[in-house]
Amino acid sequence: MEINFEVKYVVPATEFIRSIDRKAAKKLLFNVSKAQQVRDPAIFKKLAGADIWEFRAMAEGMQYRLFAFWVKEDNVFVIYTHGIFKKRQKTPVKEIEKAEKLRRKYFEL
Repeated sequence: MEINFEVKYVVPATEFIRSIDRKAAKKLLFNVSKAQQVRDPAIFKKLAGADIWEFRAMAEGMQYRLFAFWVKEDNVFVIYTHGIFKKRQKTPVKEIEKAEKLRRKYFEL
């Protein structure tokens, strides 16, 4: 299958992935890889009212999320900002704000 975008992980995201259960990390990384090939809102969707996207995985009864944003230059890259364990259905506003802040910081560099 064709890969629709490149993926670049930054430090907050890699730290999060290393900190979670190995099975959950594998599932999350598998879903990221799958999202590169297939548009599936169950594993990859844009958050309403923000320039942030969310990669999703469910493992061991926990919901895991990695936040990302698009960089459209020579190629389309998705840059991960950070991740969370999600206990409620709605994504916490403070986490979206944190992702937006990291996105702005990236573009300032």
